[in-house]
Amino acid sequence: QVHLVESGGGLVQPGGSLRLSCAASGSINVIFDMAWYRQVPGHEREMVARITSSGVTDYADSVQGRSTISRYNAERTVYLQIDSLKPEDTAVYFCNAQVVPIGSITALPYWGQGTQVAVSS
Repeated sequence: QVHLVESGGGLVQPGGSLRLSCAASGSINVIFDMAWYRQVPGHEREMVARITSSGVTDYADSVQGRSTISRYNAERTVYLQIDSLKPEDTAVYFCNAQVVPIGSITALPYWGQGTQVAVSS
């Protein structure tokens, strides 16, 4: 089994910063892309930021310029830093990873359980 566990969510004031972490564990052979998504009730889950295994990044327009995704491959961890937080950043943030499990040759998507981020004064 493969597990992704997020941490770092919480209540933040507008203009503040937040750093989310996600650690992958379990029967992992290879991790390709890792990403952060977010979802607001009643809306579709949207990609926030993505990073390849070689460090190439991609950001949603809504967080471009105030967000940084990074990863530490040795510890199978991905981070998301968001600065200048806005109320519209309020959502449940999910970690996603494309993982080839041990014994498999196919990469499969895995998700964390999500962590709530609330931006409010």
